[in-house]
Amino acid sequence: MIIDDPRIRSFINPVRILWKTSGTVQGEEFLLAPGTGQPSIRHRPGCRLCRQDRDAASLLIDFGCELHGGMQIICGDTTDHKPVRIRLRFGESASEAMAEPDNDHSVHDQIVSLPWLGLAEYGQTGFRFVRIDLAEPNSFVEIVELCAVSLMRPLDYQGAFVCSDERINRIWLTGAHTVHLNMQNVLWDGIKRDRLAWVGDMHPAAAVISAVFGRCEIVEQSLDLVRDETRLPEMMNNLCSYTLQWILIQNDWYLHHGNRAYLEQQMPFLKELLELLPQYIDDHGRENLPGTRLLDWPTARDPHLIHAGLQALLYWALQCGASLCEILGLDPTAQLARKTAERIRPHQPDSGTSKQIAALRVLAGLSDACETNTVVLSRDPYSGISTYFGHYILQARAKADDFQGCLDLIRTYWGAMLDLGATAFWEDFDLAWTENAGRIDELVPPERIDIHRTYGDHCYTGLRHSLCHAWASGPTAWLSANVLGIQPLEPGFAAAAIVPHLGDLEWARGSYPTPFGPIAVEHERDRDGQIHSFIDAPTEIRMKMNGKTDLS
Repeated sequence: MIIDDPRIRSFINPVRILWKTSGTVQGEEFLLAPGTGQPSIRHRPGCRLCRQDRDAASLLIDFGCELHGGMQIICGDTTDHKPVRIRLRFGESASEAMAEPDNDHSVHDQIVSLPWLGLAEYGQTGFRFVRIDLAEPNSFVEIVELCAVSLMRPLDYQGAFVCSDERINRIWLTGAHTVHLNMQNVLWDGIKRDRLAWVGDMHPAAAVISAVFGRCEIVEQSLDLVRDETRLPEMMNNLCSYTLQWILIQNDWYLHHGNRAYLEQQMPFLKELLELLPQYIDDHGRENLPGTRLLDWPTARDPHLIHAGLQALLYWALQCGASLCEILGLDPTAQLARKTAERIRPHQPDSGTSKQIAALRVLAGLSDACETNTVVLSRDPYSGISTYFGHYILQARAKADDFQGCLDLIRTYWGAMLDLGATAFWEDFDLAWTENAGRIDELVPPERIDIHRTYGDHCYTGLRHSLCHAWASGPTAWLSANVLGIQPLEPGFAAAAIVPHLGDLEWARGSYPTPFGPIAVEHERDRDGQIHSFIDAPTEIRMKMNGKTDLS
């Protein structure tokens, strides 16, 4: 059976040679020039690597931004007109390419052969930097051309966002790019590591896809893949939290896209799951869900916080599941889900100052948003954040109308990754890491801390840390929904609200995809603080406007 690949190949030239060994590498500047993509018997000047005895012949190449794919190399002359072996190291940071990268979900450190007067391609991973080392003593190779081979889905950005703060604009685009990179054969969470369909990780990623690309089949295909691999009472990805988040994603996806036919395909699994969940609640209303118990990294070593988070997540999922069952006409299952939610509502374990658990409770409707924001979320606002659950923290703070606090958090926390040279958002991040840290797009000097090598925890220590993780892109969806203020009120955007929140921004404009076509908005604040808006929306959508805004 032949299956067409929905992805396309693009060729990207390097932007700079970041490092080379002196004397043994010459003509590296020729690698920065566009080429023909074809070997030729006519002599063309190229980059010559020549190694004698124990000498090293190496160079480090920068392609300018995070990519998914591999590398194409076109060779001219080689030793004795025979293949020459080189070592290729792909890195998401310069230091990763200069070190010993892990080979687990993707191979990005390997010995390969270059042909004489030929073309070859190597690698499929996430990277920005490539180091080439001539692996054989007393040999040489002339590289005439090289380029990165980017492999991505050819998707139009139907959603757009631009505002008066260029830092915010870069963050929106970086989040969109991070998710786009991970839209491969299925929706992955990382292009270097975690090249798998992780359901919980899809929750922020699917929100970004809705805001940037609209309805994409990859979300449904990925959700269905994990659903079909799961035999209840097993948990999706063996994680009970991810099983609950599958319900949340289905609820959000239906609200945004209104595809009833797809929702009906989920009916058997959804019904079985909702009828299974009451078995994991004790007489005191406490959840005891099976499988691996994990929320996000900062809470991963605290069983009490994990229980508190799962309790809130279960309540939220039961309510969403009940709503979906009512749409599907599964009234007995819907009633069971709501009764089960009421059983667990009284049990709310104390979670102290955990922003993650506080946010889940607000979104589940178990805690007052304003009080929670004052007591927990806005206190020491940049600590205890994760790139993953930052998505929920932003949503919870928006429910407390703390839009300015959210903008400050986005600028400071996600913006700090950009300050360190990031072109995609990371698996995890802590602002404390920035102290005396070198940039990821430079060779780190001895007096600076190598942030990629030094930090990380759990399964992402050191260079195994992914610097392109889809779950980290929540600000992109948040900015479209809250600054542009575009949100669906009824499934498939049959009705929509336009309620902009500019905070300290002077203006914002952009668009949001819907099944009827994009909603385009422009918002601008006048000298008196009044926001004036222009809205261009499909006529099929019933619009609810903000009464405090002057609408043109």
